[in-house]
Amino acid sequence: MRFTYVTLFANLIQGYFQDSILKRAIESEKFEVAYTNPRDYTLSKHAKVDDTAVGGGAGMVMTPQPLFDTLRSLEEEGAYIIIAAPVGKPFTQNDAKRLALKSHIVFVSGRYEGIDERVIETFADEVFSIGDYVLTGGELPSLVMTDAIVRNIEGVLGNGESLETESFETPLLEAPSFGKPPVYEQMGVPSEYLKGNHSKILTLKLALSECKTKYFRPQQLLKHKIRTSYEK
Repeated sequence: MRFTYVTLFANLIQGYFQDSILKRAIESEKFEVAYTNPRDYTLSKHAKVDDTAVGGGAGMVMTPQPLFDTLRSLEEEGAYIIIAAPVGKPFTQNDAKRLALKSHIVFVSGRYEGIDERVIETFADEVFSIGDYVLTGGELPSLVMTDAIVRNIEGVLGNGESLETESFETPLLEAPSFGKPPVYEQMGVPSEYLKGNHSKILTLKLALSECKTKYFRPQQLLKHKIRTSYEK
């Protein structure tokens, strides 16, 4: 699988792949990354990629020509183009799993006051948001989505079973996790975890998942109850 980042600031992205799981996954050729700078395609003699907005307004907008030419060069490779924008569809775990089956994803990172809408309408296969807030650029959302997608590529995680128990694989959030030692600064773990009865541990984890979901995501708990009722 390949990820290409269309960005003015590749250095903001590159460092994320220098350590840990993602570094090992690249080294073992589970996926690869590439970078394309729209400045390399601009026809402006001053290498500009932005201009004032038509109709007025604060800030600058990324102009269509550099991005049109950049994305046309990538489109020939059959790439699936994703643009991060606050107005996009909320990115979910299901999206991450679905996109992990693609062979080539292109993330387009906007800057300034955003990307000319004609670029989005012409090239974007999907537009995603990672939350109801505004960032200074699309690089962080691109990395967030990449991380979520890559985890679902076979062989990237050391233990593939861990995907099955994570939050958002079901309507319930993941149960609390505890590391050793069992007691730390007079705080212990649930005693059932220490007795080795896996059936009772699973029952307890389900109850704790329900408690956590009720507190943090009550609507998710309702979905779980509806789903459980339907399955019965």
